[in-house]
Amino acid sequence: MIGRTSHRASRAGCPFRVTASMSDPSRTLRGMKPVQQELPLPHWGGARKGAGRKRKSARKNVPHRKRRKFRRGTLHVTVRMRREVWSLRTHRCFRALKRSFARGCERFGFRLIDFSVQGNHIHMIVESPDVVALGRAIKGLAVRMARALNKVMSRRGPVFTDRYHAHLLLSPREALHAIRYVLDNWAVHATRENKAPPEGPDPYSSAWPHDCGPPLVARAEWWLLCVGVPRAASRLELAKVA
Repeated sequence: MIGRTSHRASRAGCPFRVTASMSDPSRTLRGMKPVQQELPLPHWGGARKGAGRKRKSARKNVPHRKRRKFRRGTLHVTVRMRREVWSLRTHRCFRALKRSFARGCERFGFRLIDFSVQGNHIHMIVESPDVVALGRAIKGLAVRMARALNKVMSRRGPVFTDRYHAHLLLSPREALHAIRYVLDNWAVHATRENKAPPEGPDPYSSAWPHDCGPPLVARAEWWLLCVGVPRAASRLELAKVA
């Protein structure tokens, strides 16, 4: 292969030869074998304890699973409020909620049977023909409550922290315990806070006689609440006497 001497290098006393392949890069590239380069993909580094987005609250959210299907079901439903929402156990907030209950207690075959309003959440015992009617009725009731509470607080934006929680009641005894838990929920919270449990019905629940205005709840129409729960209550009373 013919080469030539660099005059600049000769003057420096270290002559070297520049070959034709060195002066023509295309010849060198033609003789090289192509090799696939590796491009490492970005990865998240694997599971690590404590990694990920931190929760704003210690309470777990309701999992976004497909809700259980049912026919003519009785359910215990709970909805929770955001931190910035005022306490619901005040005259102004409860008055707004009562209007929402009166307008949405019976829709799409859904019936609101009992309720209990606590500081930042609401318990409800409801009847619904199926899961579709339950979702539509709870959504409509939630919209009414959110608008009413935002009007009282002179604010805008979401009111509820998460989707509603619904537990299907399957037996008369389970339904009886759920009703007692809902109506006596203020006593449950007082006991948890090491306070003396209050006596009498909760004025912020359906157990209190709200005689003024339209009814806030609907009458139960299905066997579980109309027949099963009274039977379970009488059996428990007989067991206590015995």
